Amino acid sequence: MPATTKRSKARPVQPEDLNELTFVSDPQINPDGSTILFTHKTIGTKNSYETSLWTVSTRSGDPKPFTHGPRDGHGRWSPDGGTIAFISGREKDIPQIHLIPSDGGEARCLTDLPQGSLSSFKWSPDGKSIAFTFRQRAEEWTKEACRLREQSGATPPPRVVTNTWYRLDGDGYFDQERFALHVVDIETGASRTLYAKDTIGWISYAWSPNSRTIAVTTVRNRKGVLASSDCQLLKIDAESGAITHLKDVPKGPKTEVTWSPDGKHLAWAGREGLDGTYSTENLELWTCTASGAKARSLTADTDWCLMACALSDSADVSFSPNIQWSKDSRKLLVSIGWHGQSHMASIPLSGSRPRMLSDGACVISPGNTSKDGRSVALIVDQPAAPPEVHIGRIGASSLDVRRLTGFNDEYVSSRSIRKPTMKWVRSTDGTRVQTWMITPPGFKRGRKYPAILEIHGGPHAQYGECFFHEFQVLASAGYIVMYSNPRGSKGYGRDHTAAIRGSWGGKDWEDISAVKDFMQDHPSIDSRRMGIMGGSYGGYMTVWAIGHTHDFAAAITDRCVSNLVSMGGNSDFVSKPDGYWAGAFWDSPEQLWHSSPIRTMGRAKTPTMVIHSEGDLRCNVEQGEQVFAALQIRGIPSTLVRYPRETSHGMSRNGPPDMRFHRLHQILGWWDRYIGSGRKARR
Repeated sequence: MPATTKRSKARPVQPEDLNELTFVSDPQINPDGSTILFTHKTIGTKNSYETSLWTVSTRSGDPKPFTHGPRDGHGRWSPDGGTIAFISGREKDIPQIHLIPSDGGEARCLTDLPQGSLSSFKWSPDGKSIAFTFRQRAEEWTKEACRLREQSGATPPPRVVTNTWYRLDGDGYFDQERFALHVVDIETGASRTLYAKDTIGWISYAWSPNSRTIAVTTVRNRKGVLASSDCQLLKIDAESGAITHLKDVPKGPKTEVTWSPDGKHLAWAGREGLDGTYSTENLELWTCTASGAKARSLTADTDWCLMACALSDSADVSFSPNIQWSKDSRKLLVSIGWHGQSHMASIPLSGSRPRMLSDGACVISPGNTSKDGRSVALIVDQPAAPPEVHIGRIGASSLDVRRLTGFNDEYVSSRSIRKPTMKWVRSTDGTRVQTWMITPPGFKRGRKYPAILEIHGGPHAQYGECFFHEFQVLASAGYIVMYSNPRGSKGYGRDHTAAIRGSWGGKDWEDISAVKDFMQDHPSIDSRRMGIMGGSYGGYMTVWAIGHTHDFAAAITDRCVSNLVSMGGNSDFVSKPDGYWAGAFWDSPEQLWHSSPIRTMGRAKTPTMVIHSEGDLRCNVEQGEQVFAALQIRGIPSTLVRYPRETSHGMSRNGPPDMRFHRLHQILGWWDRYIGSGRKARR
């Protein structure tokens, strides 16, 4: 827990306070369990994020910088703990794998890759090789080619693509290029391509304990992302590249494959069916023998999902499952999101009853385990304190967690940070909706405050017990902040999530309406001064709300979905016919149109701010433009805040700092205008 001090002089949380936060992520414990390596991120002086590697002793808890940055990350210990490999863009701004002795010294650049994207790497257990995934940049889009065109006055080249999978929000345009699996020799630096037949690039891979084989999950279907569930499990000879198909493994999506220490079993996160890994269905923990036999789900009898992440704007949010084997290969440790929290569970390979090892109002994000399997590196996030590095001691029935860093203690003690309270709100059919409330500093019972309802994106994610800078900024400005996990959210079982499949604006709106009613009846909330806002799917629900109720005095829709018909073909993930939605967006769009909030804009009266980024490849900027156009045509007070193409769908979490500050000030200005503290609502 953060250090406790008197807060008599604590000041309000401001947008620019992001400059004073330290963000920690990707904790990796060394083999002997004595030290944790992690990524340390701050906002630099030139409107950019600076990342470097730090270490902290698991005994003394004394964090120290290990590399100088400013673009270092993905640090990984060698199997003997003597060397640290990491990714850095220090050479000509091209990311390369570097090696450095774990006791310090000069870093050596191991790879000599051309321009492109280096996504991950893994040491071989014998420490002689590193496997990595890399996608080369097309020649016409290299920095040199762009410079020559600029000098000659030539126009940027057209993109000629033959597949819907040619761009990804936050990653940009990659056209026909795909990630491939490579292996580099530690001594010589010589690298070779081991596998290049994946049609999407979502390769997960794991070395066998004897370093001779690499297990791979891969999609080889020519349809690529349109057939993402057609995922195969392969074993590839690390020397010859010979491929063995594990054909007895059931069809369905697979990711995060990992090998048991005794080499007898493989485990992965997956399910049977035609959905991809992101779905209303639970992503389960599967195992099979090393030959592919006896495949089964170890979590089928639970209602847990391995892809139930808690959203935050102050931590690295990952939808990737985390799977760790015990040293004796008899159990697996996995991360489970449940009821707004995230904890570690122990799941026996035998199929006996799983056990949750940790608890409490927090979000625990594990890294790796020590060689003896007794310790695990952790990032722990709490509602009233930003994430810090922790060490977890693994017991038979519990996880003993201890904090090691306190980078943000001074920040916490000097700000008016408010801890949320939680309540279950009953929806129209009796469904319980977990809801949190943050009150302003100096909150007094008996006084009425303006309130803002925040709705999360996804929709198949969850709000939870973690620090949210934006919420604290709003609370410091005098607003009660409400947020909840309506149906469609993860963390409450399969049925809670699947209730909105193919029918947004149904059960989810019933739950949001129940929270709205709860706000209206709350003795501390001025029902005339309520606002609603959200991003992505939360932006969708905000637009839906203003077309179905006039109970909110103002609204802000951020990176929204408004027209599911047009979005069917202009998102980085196109809508497949009769998949998530019934019909096809080109000739049977009835259900898509029925669930599109732009359809009901004729009823809207609520003053609304529309926020969108030109570089958003997930929810195209035209989605926000349609809402703004409808508001303007109907004479409803409205503002469009359109951010440049250098920003993406995730701008509020990881966009350029100056744009994040601007966005928060725009939000504060809008709320002050329409529901500001001490003033009558402008209806």
